[in-house]
Amino acid sequence: EYDAAVTAGNWELARVHGAALLAQYPGTQAAAVVAPALAEVTAKADATREQRRLAALWSYARVAAGKGEQRTAAIFSKEPLDTGGSAPATVQLVIRDHPEWKRSAYLVLQGGDFDCYGGCKIKVAFDDAAPKPMSAWRPKTDEAIAMFIEDYRGLWKRMRQAQRVSIEFPVRAGGTRTAVFEVGGLDGSQMPGWDG
Repeated sequence: EYDAAVTAGNWELARVHGAALLAQYPGTQAAAVVAPALAEVTAKADATREQRRLAALWSYARVAAGKGEQRTAAIFSKEPLDTGGSAPATVQLVIRDHPEWKRSAYLVLQGGDFDCYGGCKIKVAFDDAAPKPMSAWRPKTDEAIAMFIEDYRGLWKRMRQAQRVSIEFPVRAGGTRTAVFEVGGLDGSQMPGWDG
């Protein structure tokens, strides 16, 4: 069963069978064969589980909009932030493709507000790289507390190569806040044409 799981690339099942074999039959020839490879199998099983966790952080939607279909990919920040609302809350990063409004990327707050009316600069960092400034703007609407990132193409392209994105943005409550998003599980096939 261990060999079959390894052959199939089912690292989590292989780890279970390998650990069980070592626990139940120590000192056997089978244990001597499995023991040296179990660390690598365990590492691959951990990586598989982590990729599944990262993929589950994203939500995707397809809804009718105008004369077509709107698609979105959205993820919440790793930690809640105090953005001036009644309590700390997660920040949402949304990638949108709309038939009339076209493509965009924006942040959404649950409470408080952005200090970005008329435009502002935000700082965006991918993994451990130094933050880079990007232009953003807050529309004059109360329908949603959203701030659009102008270079949505650049954000998407760099995000597709990253595991983590940190976005520092100004808030009306004063100062800036930094939202961290674990983006490594993004399924690009959910947003056709964005990777092209």
